[in-house]
Amino acid sequence: MTRLWIKDPLAIFADGAGSGVVVENGQIAELVPKGAKPEQPVGSIFDANRHVIVPGLINTHHHFYQTLTRAITPALGKPLFSWLHTLYPIWANLDPEMLAIATKLAAVELLLSGCTTASDHHYIYPPCLDRALDIQATVIKEIGIRATLTRGSMDLSVSNGGLPPDSVVQDKDTILADCERVIEAYHESRYGAMTQIALAPCSPFSVSGELMRETASLADRLNVRLHTHLAETQDENDYCRKRYGIRPLDYLEECGWLDSRTWLAHGIHFTSNEIRRLGRFGVGISHCPNSNMYLASGVCDARAIEDSGAPLGLGVDGSSSNDSSNLVEEIRQALLLQRIGHQSTAIQHTDVLRWATLGGARCLGRSDIGRIAPGLQADLALFCLDEFRYSGSHDPLAALVICGSHRADRVMIGGVWKVQDGHVVDLDIDLLMHQHTEAAKHLRQRAGMES
Repeated sequence: MTRLWIKDPLAIFADGAGSGVVVENGQIAELVPKGAKPEQPVGSIFDANRHVIVPGLINTHHHFYQTLTRAITPALGKPLFSWLHTLYPIWANLDPEMLAIATKLAAVELLLSGCTTASDHHYIYPPCLDRALDIQATVIKEIGIRATLTRGSMDLSVSNGGLPPDSVVQDKDTILADCERVIEAYHESRYGAMTQIALAPCSPFSVSGELMRETASLADRLNVRLHTHLAETQDENDYCRKRYGIRPLDYLEECGWLDSRTWLAHGIHFTSNEIRRLGRFGVGISHCPNSNMYLASGVCDARAIEDSGAPLGLGVDGSSSNDSSNLVEEIRQALLLQRIGHQSTAIQHTDVLRWATLGGARCLGRSDIGRIAPGLQADLALFCLDEFRYSGSHDPLAALVICGSHRADRVMIGGVWKVQDGHVVDLDIDLLMHQHTEAAKHLRQRAGMES
């Protein structure tokens, strides 16, 4: 491939690259110091003098299917458990076509926000969706975004002490067999992988201890990562004490999950001692500020978690509790939320940018993305600062976060432009939105919400 010099940006989130970067064969080939030129000839130049460049953003927790139930009236203003009770019967009506269009729209929305790698947690399995991961893998390949698709699961329904209805859970043997199947079919372990698979039992209140333990054993045997929700609400803590006699993190350890292959969504209701244990075992946390604020779940102590040595990334969470799939907006929200209870000097714009890039890569167990450095994948997000919101700003990198960026102008994945001039390449966005809107209406009709 031709060597491309992305030249003279307004700012770049990398040291020693004031005059940009050179991309070759899908990787970062060279950092160009301020005022210098590339050491070797280049075949083409992209003038980035209107752009701030950051590593491609990494979303560490999402539920793509939930784009079909944004701002849904019956769930408004409810805490997590009541919110789930309301939405489970609606989600039970999902079908393959709905999941495909929801996945596509979520991936496109993430791309447009500068996200180049996304993790999705799909755990709803009505009978017609037994091949959900196959559907998602096909769509993700079409869009061209990197992804860690997690094979979610629930086997503890309301009839045996869990939260979800019987219609969306599966039995343990079916789940484990399909976990092994999708790993064999779709997991790439190579450097620069586009699609990886992780195993993701949903939560302590929807999954049996047997499934948790056997999933951990399977992940260890097949060398894939583990993911689940944990410590999201006080209700979850109370549930674990009542059902298991211990707190959620102790339960996780009993199930064999305190391991550096594990990352957890939310991580709000941990004690100081528990946070130190996370760091000791290298368990990652996906901080989801918008969702946590929307559901009034609490505030994750991201500063303490990162200081413990635990990997810390950002996640947009599902589009029924956010209700957006915009990772660059999540960065600003993380900055503002984390400054509550801290000195203003404790959380800087560079901290939250690191969480959304290198921190996310650590959560997903990847050393090939998350930074702009020679030899790493050429995953880049470029933002223009030419809107009213930036007028008069002094520090371009700080303005990207503080002034409220919401859409990338250009996005590159593996050296290929996926977004140009604010639009996804070769995509009919109007058709996608029409199809998605119709799928959402159809889902509500099936749930008896509309005639």
